[in-house]
Amino acid sequence: MRILKIASGFVLLGAGIAMLALPGPGWLTIAAGLAILAGEFVWARQLLDTLKDTAAKVRGKASGRSTHGAKTEEHRSSHH
Repeated sequence: MRILKIASGFVLLGAGIAMLALPGPGWLTIAAGLAILAGEFVWARQLLDTLKDTAAKVRGKASGRSTHGAKTEEHRSSHH
């Protein structure tokens, strides 16, 4: 069972990496593969944690931009 778990994790990881260049949910598939492998390998847990941290930072920056853009738009419409 352990070997099947490890193999499926590596298959998902490889498929996710391929999907970065091909159509498909590459980052999501990479995260799924790392989540499976994280139970067996410390390096996979560390990569998964790094991926989660990076995603949170990107989400924070995207939220900050759209909030800023909304304020700017409100500001413009109140002056016209």
